[in-house]
Amino acid sequence: MDRFVSTFTNKLDAKGRVSIPAPFREVLARDGYSGGQPTGPAGGGIYCYPALDTPALDAGGESLASKIDALLTGLSDYSDERDQLSVALYGDVHILKIDGDGRIVLPEELKRHAKLEGEVTFVGLGQKFQIWQPQAFEAYRADARGRARDHRQLFAGRRSGGDEPSGG
Repeated sequence: MDRFVSTFTNKLDAKGRVSIPAPFREVLARDGYSGGQPTGPAGGGIYCYPALDTPALDAGGESLASKIDALLTGLSDYSDERDQLSVALYGDVHILKIDGDGRIVLPEELKRHAKLEGEVTFVGLGQKFQIWQPQAFEAYRADARGRARDHRQLFAGRRSGGDEPSGG
């Protein structure tokens, strides 16, 4: 598997440490992180920053950084939009190291943004994952499912083959 998928909830200890789910660590390893030893330009860390539009953290490896680079490349050099997006995405990035037990330490400012304490929920989003306060994520998930259901016909129009998906 080369994508972050599924949802996991783990305990956040008093020192701000939390275990990255094993399937997520496997994706990170294929993406340039190997057992605490750097294999990519990030120096073996996870890129983690406050999500732009939710009380969550966005995180990932080199694929996420490449996506951000591609997004920025599409904007004019020295434009306000590029500078603002660079500050919002790269300016607030923390590069988190995974310890020998598969844990990261979440800095206070990241925990504050996502209101994290006690437990955290990891949510796979393909090329990145998010870290949420569990109850906030459940509310967000319910809203997201409702919106997806409301827009189902838009998605159906993009399918090849034209058959309506079952199980609705």
